[in-house]
Amino acid sequence: MTSTRRRRPTLDDVAEAVGVSRATVSNAYNRPDQLSSQLREQVLRAAKELGYPGPNPTARSLATSRTGAIAFLLDTSLSAAFSDPALSVTLDALAKAVDPAGHALLLLPGAEAQSGPPAERVLAAQADIAVAYSLADGTPALDALHDRGLPLVVIDQPLLPATARVGCDDRGGAALAARHLLELGHRRFAVLSAPRLSSGELSGLEAARASSFHGTRERLAGYLETLAEAGVTDVAVSETPWLSPDNAGASAASLLRGSPRPTALLCMSDQLALAAVAAARQLGLRVPEDVSVVGFDDIPQAAWADPPLTTVRQDLAGKGRIAGELVLRLLNGPAGAGGLDGGPSPVQLPVSLIRRDSTAPV
Repeated sequence: MTSTRRRRPTLDDVAEAVGVSRATVSNAYNRPDQLSSQLREQVLRAAKELGYPGPNPTARSLATSRTGAIAFLLDTSLSAAFSDPALSVTLDALAKAVDPAGHALLLLPGAEAQSGPPAERVLAAQADIAVAYSLADGTPALDALHDRGLPLVVIDQPLLPATARVGCDDRGGAALAARHLLELGHRRFAVLSAPRLSSGELSGLEAARASSFHGTRERLAGYLETLAEAGVTDVAVSETPWLSPDNAGASAASLLRGSPRPTALLCMSDQLALAAVAAARQLGLRVPEDVSVVGFDDIPQAAWADPPLTTVRQDLAGKGRIAGELVLRLLNGPAGAGGLDGGPSPVQLPVSLIRRDSTAPV
């Protein structure tokens, strides 16, 4: 007994049914702007009636030498990354920027040790371009990208020569926060620092200064330089070894138990600042009456907090949108181009201080 396998409908079948060329049917899927809405609807309706599912993505990739994918390199695991509201806002804006061009995001997470994605995973990734999101200096994944000759866009860090990059004024934003607290009369300060990749033999201020993250170094410099200009040089620094509420709260509590106790906490992110507010309450301290707290980023939760968080606002959505525009510009440039117009100038977005209720005069 024999069975007849039904032939899969092809692009030619759709073209014949509608009475148009192969190119017209292809444009209905790949370049819809080339057709009127009525003709495209007619093509897609005929394809559905025939059971034609659309162009084979594998065949299209072979024909164009493009995968349609953007490798998004994360420094941490997915669970840690997506607990970060700043990343969520930035990534959403990037996805919206590249979606109309038909590009998809391929997420390459790092490990819990914050080393970025494994180099072998980057070498094997089917992608046309990479976006590095806040990676540490010297991350092995960067060498893998260089070996592949894959175009690269950096969000925040690291700083690489002749590479498209968008970030914010970390040092200037930190200076705004420190100056605000000085103007409120504070003189006893502490800094709650972001996670690091530096020598395990270092701690506190030395470790933050030696951090493998450019943003950490810049924000710390902004705090300390501004305080030093006002004559404040004795500043305690506690480093969160891993960004979780428990670890951040423990680091904040260690600062608040100091003697003399600081009256102001400068936190390198809103996540750290919110953990610091919770730690202060657990110690019986009031925010801002007993201790003022300032964050950095202005994530949505900052305005909803109790009390609402004073923070440094950066344009998280704008950062993602500009990164997406840089991606499209690179992909639409000369074939194989690894740079942007012969060497792009970094895009640095401005920051501003948002005064809310977590800070008050001494």
